[in-house]
This record gives sequence, structure tokens and C-alpha cells, in this order.
Amino acid sequence: MNFFRGVISGQAAGPQPSGAETIQKLCDRVASSTLLEDRRDAVRALKSLSKKYRMEVGTQAMDHLINILQTDRSDSEILGYALDTLYNVICNDEEEEQDENAQKQADDLGLQFTDTFVQDPEHVTLLLTLLEEFDFHVRWPGVKLLTALLKNQGPQIQGIILVSPMGVSRLMDLLADSREVIRNDGLLLLQQLTKSNAAIQKIVAFENAFERLLDIITEEGSSDGGIVVEDCLLLLLNLLKNNSSNQNFFKEGSYIQRMKPWFEVGDDNSGWSAQKVTNLHLMLQLVRVMVSPVNSPGATASCQKSMFQCGLLQQLCTILMATGVPADILTETINTVSEVIRGSQVNQDYFASVNAPSNPPRPAIVVLLMSMVNERQPFVLRCAVLYCFQCFLYKNQKGQGEIVATLLPSTIDDGSHCFKCLIAHFFLNTLTLLLSCCFSLQGSKVQTRVGLLMLLCTWISNCPIAVTHFLHNQENVPFLTAQISENLGEDERLVQGLCALLLGICIYYNDNSLENYTKEKLKQLIEKRIGKENFVEKLCFITKHELYSRAAQKPQPVFPSPEQMLFDHEFTKLVKELEGVITKAVHKSSEEEKKEEEVKKTLEQHDNIVTQYKELIREQDAQLQELKEQVACMTSQNEQLQATITQQQSQILQHKDQYNILKLKLAKENQGQSNSQGDGSQVNGLQTEELTQLREEVEELRKQHSLLQTQLGDKDALISSLCSDTLPSSDSSLDAAKMAELESRLGAQTSEMERLKVRENIRAELEKRLDSTTSTVAILQTEKEKLQTDVQESKKEQDDLLMLLADQDQKITNLKKRLKELGETVGKLFLKSPV
Repeated sequence: MNFFRGVISGQAAGPQPSGAETIQKLCDRVASSTLLEDRRDAVRALKSLSKKYRMEVGTQAMDHLINILQTDRSDSEILGYALDTLYNVICNDEEEEQDENAQKQADDLGLQFTDTFVQDPEHVTLLLTLLEEFDFHVRWPGVKLLTALLKNQGPQIQGIILVSPMGVSRLMDLLADSREVIRNDGLLLLQQLTKSNAAIQKIVAFENAFERLLDIITEEGSSDGGIVVEDCLLLLLNLLKNNSSNQNFFKEGSYIQRMKPWFEVGDDNSGWSAQKVTNLHLMLQLVRVMVSPVNSPGATASCQKSMFQCGLLQQLCTILMATGVPADILTETINTVSEVIRGSQVNQDYFASVNAPSNPPRPAIVVLLMSMVNERQPFVLRCAVLYCFQCFLYKNQKGQGEIVATLLPSTIDDGSHCFKCLIAHFFLNTLTLLLSCCFSLQGSKVQTRVGLLMLLCTWISNCPIAVTHFLHNQENVPFLTAQISENLGEDERLVQGLCALLLGICIYYNDNSLENYTKEKLKQLIEKRIGKENFVEKLCFITKHELYSRAAQKPQPVFPSPEQMLFDHEFTKLVKELEGVITKAVHKSSEEEKKEEEVKKTLEQHDNIVTQYKELIREQDAQLQELKEQVACMTSQNEQLQATITQQQSQILQHKDQYNILKLKLAKENQGQSNSQGDGSQVNGLQTEELTQLREEVEELRKQHSLLQTQLGDKDALISSLCSDTLPSSDSSLDAAKMAELESRLGAQTSEMERLKVRENIRAELEKRLDSTTSTVAILQTEKEKLQTDVQESKKEQDDLLMLLADQDQKITNLKKRLKELGETVGKLFLKSPV
């Protein structure tokens, strides 16, 4: 222990050992010590020296530190020291060298030690296993170490984690850690893990990352949150950008709806901290990722629809028209709204209806255009408005028509700001616009000439009438040939290329209506004054220009300064389309053109014949399709009728079964009437005869009963009188004998009364049975009559259906004959008639 005290305090007696010697001794102690405490103290000392002696610790101690991670898993303290030491030698963030060369050397050192660590992929797997430890002293340095490894050797570490069982899942658990420092560093780790790796991005997304990240953003205060919100948004951007699968999962999971509260910002100048601006900027980028023009059209349209339905577009338009919004947020909001409405008719219609909060209210698009033509506005904001206007018109025939309508003469002029006023800001008289453009080409600045040439190329492209008007001005062609043929400076090469493009359009779309400027004469002029090869070379200057390549990448105009704003995305597509055909048109000879024209005429004639045949075939196809539909309809009707017949037949069978069952029941009842005439004769016989007999017996019993009641009353009166009198004692034996006789006679009469009551009950029960049997017979007779009626109706319906089927068969036979006459194979189109 004295050795370690000397190393740490630097107060050991004798000459001080060098850093390398001290580290070597510590490494030996780590390797040879049997006591855990000694190894722990040695690793702690290495940790304290690892920043100052990064090279020495990394070179000498790395293997020993990795061995500690493998063998001393039970002690969290020594694991924490080992992980911290490895982090210090691998991480480059802690370096504070001011010299660029020193910083580069430090970066190279971190990369070297990272390569050493990952030579064995099991080391990364070991680190993933350690991250399952809940102990703070192990988990936190483990997260930082893995993050540093990913920064230095991202693709290699990603590959190891991807093939490691549950590798990504273990890292996703960090987001659920209750300790904020681990959760926040886990976000940084996942940012590095998901960079440029679509497979890992998909796994992270399906590990419920979207739900967790959106929950964290909400808990942290959304746009008002701190750096943690920013980290969550950066991770979401990693998961969604250029990953169509994750974008679809995000949309299908209804997570777009959860983005709306992010943009509920106040309409005041306060509360716009630097962090809030950063957060809101990233949130707007997330919206743009979901509706980017580079995504598939179907996915973009679906996201645009969701954003309108959940109110997100409306919320963005509120920010657009709010006051006090920082310029960079306003610019990004305009760009975001642009892509949310681009190509979506519903969203474009809504945006057209948005009014600015002014008195009187003005359309938002008009207010934006007014800011675009205001040179005092920031250039990036003006570019954003231009992009918004382009997106509003993109595939929006309704909006395009409304704007064109504002350019037409109107009898009503209310003096209000409109599209016509803004476009008139550039051009005073659109009837003379073409001549104005041609006149302005001479003596203007390079950027102005480039813009005018682009306008003219777009204007006369695919329009022979416009080409004729352009060529009608005698100064235009000489000006173009002079510009192309001269040897001008580097800045003028782009102008020469656009002049060559414009002249090539005049050749390709020329209808030869002007005798002096036919296709052939223009080509001869190029060959004499410019040279075909030189012309094509100048034409290629356009596509080779750096700003052309930048504009061709995406629709949004992104330029650092107004001087570099030369090309438009749509114009780059036009150049790509025309470059090849113009080159071919210039190199063709007159004979080839004549042959081409003859071929074109022949082809046109052939096309006319083909068109006639196509129309005939189309009519026949329509007729055939109509017949097929009729056949299909009749077939379906036939199938329905067949199904109806089958159903009716099954019902008839059911009725027959019920009828047979009822017949059996009636047979049984008839037997029952042999039991019912053996009950009917039993009931008519038995019940009429027995009831008559029973009634007679009952009457006789009633008479006897009444007689006995009379006698009993007499005896009771006698007994009462005898009991009430005071008799002499000598007569008491006589009275007792009389009393006994009377009591026996009374008992006999009582038993007789009980027997009569039983017979009365039997009679009542027989009467009840007779009534029940009679009602059952009546019900069965009614049901029998009803079933007979149903059977007759079913037979009648079946006859009607058979008649209908016969008619259908006749129609189908006629249709077969007609289809056979038309040459159609019809054998498989029909079902066989069941008749």
C-alpha cells in the first residue's frame, strides 16, 4: 500500500520514477496481485494517470483492464475504475489542445486504441453484458465508453452490435433508466448507434423508440425544454431521415398527431431562448422529413393528409402569421409549410384560404409575396417564400388558373394588392414581354442575362408559335451566335451555354414558317459561324456548372447569397430533357432530316391508320365489354336464380318433411283417436259413456250425501238433546250403547263420503283430459290445412322460376350465338343451366 501512496502523492523517497515506469509497475500489480483490494487500488491509480499519460496507459494497460472486466465481475467498484480508464484513453472529447496538429494526433490515438479494443468482437459483447448491470458505477462509465467507441469506429461497432443477441434491446433499456444522467447519455449513445445504419434504425424503432422519445419530449417541456429535448429530436431525425420503413411506422402509429402540441407557441416577443429556437428548428425539420419531395409520392401524400386532419398544418400557418417569431424560425416554418402543401390539393386549398391578421385581411400568400419582392428582407427568407409559391402552384391547376385569371383584363379594379400587382412589379406590359426580355439581354449583368435566358428557354420550349415570334426579331439570332462564338471569360461561359440552349430550341421546335430562319439555315449558320463541336461544347457548359448540380438535387432553392442564385430546379429538369435532342438535331444533315420528315409523314399516315383502327377496336372492345358485362350480369342472375331455386327446393323438402311428420302425428292421433276414439271413442266412447255413468253415479251419490246429511243432522239433534237432559244412572248403559251405534254409523257414512270425493276428482280429471285432446286435434287440423296451402304456393313459385329459367336459357343461347359471330370464345363464360 505504501507503493500506491507514493505513486499517487508523488512523495516517495528517492528519485521519482517516470510515468511509463510507474504505469508498468501498476500494470504488473494488476496482473499479479491476488487480493482484490490491491488490484482495485492499482486500477484506481491507472485511472488517475490515464488522462495525463494517455499513450502509456493505453499501450500497457488495455489488456489488463479488459481482463479485469472479465474476471472481477463481482466487484462493481473495480469495474467502474477499469471502464473509466478505458474511456479516458479512447475518448477524444476531453482533449483541449489548441494546436491542430496536436488535436489530430489525439484523434489518431483514440482511433488506434479503439482498433485495439475491437480487434476481438467479444470485447464489445462483454461491454454490452456489463451494461445490464444496474449499479451506477458500472452502467454509466459503460455507456460513455461504448459511445466513444461508436464515435471512433461507428460502422464496425454497429456491425458487432447488430449480430449480438439482444444487443440493441439492451441499449434501448437505457431510456427507461430512472437516473437522468444515464438516460441522457443513453440518448447520445443511441444517436451514434443509429447513424447511417438503416437496419439498426428499424430495430430501434420497433423497440418502441418513438413512444419513449415522444414521452421524454413531453415530460421535458416540448419546445421549451432543454438539451435533452434536442437530443431526443436528433435521435428521431436519425431514425426517420431516408428511412421509408420507419416513416411509415411513425405515420401508422399515429405519432404525427403527437407533434401538433410542439408548435403551440405564444404570439409575443418573449420566451424565445436560444435552446427553444434550436428545439423548434429540429421539430420543423422532423415535419419536413415526413413530407420531403424525395420520399415516395404515396408516402408523402399520406403524411400530408394526416397533417391536415390532425391540425398540424393549421398550427404551422398560425406560426407563419404570428408576430415576434425569430427570422430563422419563420424561414424554416415557411419551408415546412411549403412541403406540407406541395402537390396536395386539399392542403393547397387550405393555404389559399389563410388570411393574415391585418385590417382588411389579406391572403397569406399575397403577404408572403410582398415580402419576397422586398429587398430589405433577409435573402434566405425571400428564397423560402419563392419555394412556398412554387409548392403552392405545383400540380395545382386550380391555383394556377386563379393566378392566370388575375393577369387577364378586368373591368373591376379595387386597388387592393393581388397577384397581378406583384407580377407587374417585374413587367409593365406582358404583351411586349418577349421583346422586353430580348432587349434586356444586351448589356445586362451576368445574373440578369442568365435569368432572362432561362425565362426565354422555358417560354419558347415546346411552342413553335413562340419560336416564330422570337425569330421574327432580326436582332436575336445574330446576338446569340455572337455570344456563342466569342472567346469570353469564365463568368460568361454559362451565358454562352444558355445562348446555345436557346438557339438549339429555336432549331428543334422550328416549324419552318420563316424563310430566313428555317431549321436547315440555322444549322448552316451554326456550322459556319460557331462550328457544331464548339456549339455542343458550349451547350454542355450548363450541366457542368456547380450551381446547376446543386439546384438539380432538390426543389428547394438553397443559396448562401443572391449572387449564387442562378438555376431553378424545374429548369434543370428542362435542360436534362433538351440537351440530348438538341445535340442530335444540330448534327443531322438536310438529307437525314428530309428522310426523317418523310418517315415522320409516313409514320403520321401510319399513325392515322393505326388511330382509326384503334378507335374501331376501341369501339368493338367497348361493345364486347358491354356484352361481357351483360353476360356476367345474366350469369350472376342465373346463379342467383339457381341459388333461389336451391333454397326453394330445400324449403319444399323441409315442408315435405314437416308434412310427413304431421301425417305421422295425425296417424298417431288417429290411433290416438282409436285410442282417442279409443280415446275419441274412448274419449267419445269412454268419455261419453263413462261420463254419463259417472254423472249418474255422482247424482246418486249427491242424493245419498244429502240423505245422509239429513240423517246426520237428525242424529246430531238427538245426541244434543240426550246430552242436555239429566238422565237417571240406571239408563246410562243404554245410552252408551246407542251412542256407540250412532258413532259407527257415522264413521261408515264418512268413509262413503270420502270415496265419493275421490270419484268426483277422477271425473274432473277425465273432463280436463277430454278438453285438452279436443283442442290438440283442432290445432293439428289447422296446421295441416296451412301446410297444404304452403305446399301449393311453393309448387306455384317453382313453376314460375322454371319458366324464368327457360327464358334466361333462351337469352343466353342467343348471346352465345352473337359472341361466336364476333369471334369470342364463350364456352367458359357460362354456367350450365339447371333446367
